[in-house]
Amino acid sequence: MTSRVTKAVIPAAGLGTRFLPATKAVPKEMLPLVDKPAIQYVVEEAVGVGLTDILIVTGRNKSSIDDHFDRSPELERHLEAGGKDDELAVIRALAELAEVHTVRQGEARGLGHAVGVARRHIGDEPFAVLLGDDIMDPRVGVLAGMLRAFQERQRAVIALREVPREQISLYGCAAVEVVDGPLVRLEDIVEKPSPADAPSDLAVMGRYVFGPEIFDEIERTPPGKGGEIQLTDAIKRLLGEGEVYGYTFREGRYDVGNKQDYLRATVEVALQREDLGPAFREWLLHRLGRA
Repeated sequence: MTSRVTKAVIPAAGLGTRFLPATKAVPKEMLPLVDKPAIQYVVEEAVGVGLTDILIVTGRNKSSIDDHFDRSPELERHLEAGGKDDELAVIRALAELAEVHTVRQGEARGLGHAVGVARRHIGDEPFAVLLGDDIMDPRVGVLAGMLRAFQERQRAVIALREVPREQISLYGCAAVEVVDGPLVRLEDIVEKPSPADAPSDLAVMGRYVFGPEIFDEIERTPPGKGGEIQLTDAIKRLLGEGEVYGYTFREGRYDVGNKQDYLRATVEVALQREDLGPAFREWLLHRLGRA
């Protein structure tokens, strides 16, 4: 196993039913945050920490994801003819952002199965997994910290964040032992426990770094509820073979498959923009003052 991670897998095959009817014909990962689709922020996060070989695992009716990261000669000619140099530069830079590949999951059999579909592309190399509807503020440095931890420990690292106890049943949950700073060692991990049975308040978030051995554990993991192969269950099996680490953080994550978080993320992105932030902030304060 090489220590430097250059590949990323982005599962993006979900149906996005929480955003119907908007997602009836548009993938949830293509819903915009201001003027970029959500999945572009995920790809940019990966590229920002040196991951330049990106595999997006898609499903039916998700061809717009392929199109978004592909070249568009007709659009480029139109922009060039119209003298829209700034827009042209943005479109060309998008197509050159990374080496983006796509593969279809085929059938919805859970997150573990979606990651397993990437085996042929990843081969025997380590890789990161970034969920396509989880947006991380890159300034918080979660993925960069996880990659450093993986390079030092050469063991799987998963992102963890405390959530209110009553929400823990929405996530995988880990029992841990503190190692150093944000780094912890997993003692156990369970998928969506009830609040009464949860071993902690630490929830598994949408970022992981694995060695290729996770694929064997996925193949050995039996289907659970609904016939789905859970990535959390495969991590539990991996834990039985050696150490697995968690990287804890407190802020900067948005689940854009959730309407409240989608709105929060949109506001945060707009406020950070130099071209939009000052005027938008002024309007927002004025609007809240009238509330």
